[in-house]
Amino acid sequence: MNKNTKFTNPMKVITGPNTRWSYANVWEPKSINGGTPKFSVSLIIPKSDTKTVAKIQAAIEAAYREGEAKLKGNGKTVPALTAIKTPLRDGDTERPDDPAYAGAYFVNANATSAPGIVDADRNPILTRSEVYSGVYGRASITFYAFNSSGNRGIACGLNNLQKIRDGEPLGGKASAESDFDTDDDEDFLD
Repeated sequence: MNKNTKFTNPMKVITGPNTRWSYANVWEPKSINGGTPKFSVSLIIPKSDTKTVAKIQAAIEAAYREGEAKLKGNGKTVPALTAIKTPLRDGDTERPDDPAYAGAYFVNANATSAPGIVDADRNPILTRSEVYSGVYGRASITFYAFNSSGNRGIACGLNNLQKIRDGEPLGGKASAESDFDTDDDEDFLD
């Protein structure tokens, strides 16, 4: 290996630019059921983005191999990858009632420290309203094995986020712009 080659972590993935962010909880850590407060986002990846899906599958396998000792725990054998929890989920089967997840996979990523958040030109985003559930962007995520309280599997850590473009807000709340988007100004004159 020559010294010009950068070390690449086989468990780290940068998603494609058509990844949609849902349940974007990236400014303040949130505690779920009294657990450690975490930053989190659900990354919706179109099934058509086969490149990102393949990278995630390879990273999950790398995390599985790297974490075999942890996954084995006190057991005699390492459970098969198909027998443990993995983070790549199918939106069509797990969220059939949510159109945002149709034709897509999703990965829930979280972290105890705040993700770096930049725009398409890699400038830090400081205005919180710029980042919401429904925007499209790339995510830097890392997969790792876990074994805690009898739960074993592969989890996904959130590193950084890059917003590429706006999208229809998810979560049912209309934006002020869309609520008042009318050419019908005569309504005000009646």
